[in-house]
Amino acid sequence: MSKPLVLVAGGSSAAGIAVARALLGAGMRVLTVGSDAGRIGAAAQAAGGAVPLVCDLSDPGSVAALAARIHADFGAVDGLIHLVGGWRGGATLTDQGDADWDFLNTSVLTTLRNTSRAFYDDLADSPVGRLAIVSSTSVTAPTAGNANYATVKAAAETWVRSVAHGFKTGAAAPADSSAAVVLVVKALLDDGMRQRSPERTFPGFTDVGVLAEAVVGLFSADAHAINGTRVILD
Repeated sequence: MSKPLVLVAGGSSAAGIAVARALLGAGMRVLTVGSDAGRIGAAAQAAGGAVPLVCDLSDPGSVAALAARIHADFGAVDGLIHLVGGWRGGATLTDQGDADWDFLNTSVLTTLRNTSRAFYDDLADSPVGRLAIVSSTSVTAPTAGNANYATVKAAAETWVRSVAHGFKTGAAAPADSSAAVVLVVKALLDDGMRQRSPERTFPGFTDVGVLAEAVVGLFSADAHAINGTRVILD
């Protein structure tokens, strides 16, 4: 088998760079995708060898074209790590307007639906197929101030569990080779955040390096054991 091919969606973030770097270090081929050519190019370089791709992941037509290009140039995808996100909140429930909802729904959920559908067959047929998202502890402990965010994240988790069910019941299910997993954090932390706020201790935050290690570990874990699970990261 050739080296697994992993697509990191939302790869221009600090988390995207850390995940891509860790996957490359584990011997995998990595494609990293973002909407801004300059940012994703710099992120791919910082990761140390990822291939940068530009796509509006909120547009299904653009994602279909991306999938066709990847299949033609690189082959089938073995992993999809969805890191597209963002946060919007308010002091109260009524502070959170439709613009906030639309932003989160598009950034978090629409991009996940588009990418997971485009590469579902690849992942289901792969001997190491993996889909992973990063969700939030706010799903199980929502507040009035993060109602939009927690609701959209909850929907994303439900989508991933649906993908996990598909892996269990699809044609490739007897091999138990594919898994869809939710990785949960309070918030992510990177060196840039520490440098900008050296006075803060960031209690409960998860370093992007911890996330990256968890993502790499998914590919060696037993697919049957992890499919459909919700894993809380420290």
